[in-house]
Amino acid sequence: MVAPQTTTAYLRSASADLSIAAPVIDDGVELWRLATESRRLDVNSRYSYLLWCRDFAATSVIARWSGAAVGFVTGYRRPAEPNTLVVWQVAVDASVRGRGVASRLLDALFDRVDGVDHLETTITPDNEPSTRLFTAFAERRGAEIARSELFDRSLLGAGHQPEILHRIGPIAQGRGT
Repeated sequence: MVAPQTTTAYLRSASADLSIAAPVIDDGVELWRLATESRRLDVNSRYSYLLWCRDFAATSVIARWSGAAVGFVTGYRRPAEPNTLVVWQVAVDASVRGRGVASRLLDALFDRVDGVDHLETTITPDNEPSTRLFTAFAERRGAEIARSELFDRSLLGAGHQPEILHRIGPIAQGRGT
């Protein structure tokens, strides 16, 4: 797949090699692959990722390194609160983890969705990398995080951890990175 570089600084400085854009329908296959290979996400059907890239492309992003898909963030505007961007899933290929790709994706997505000043996501208590990602996002943006249980184990089914809602905001756009 993608030949990883040896330092985190390389990716952060190699913006010519990393591109971030809204996904197109065909990218749904890559989103499904990245989600499956993450071994961390609740993987949806390939069909759902294709639909996501059709219907929610304006609130999602895909990262490519030298043309190869290496990460994505899917999101949507919360219907009851259109000023809130809900981040559904974040995935980064193992070959580029720890190099700032997820942070760059999250910043790029938030800054491209007009009219939002809050971000919400849910994270299971055992997912420390996601907790660090969203905590760092809030810190970069100078925003507070409110945490509360959104869905408990009984609603999610056997073996699933509770989903903790992280509500970040208010957030000024354009303050990332």
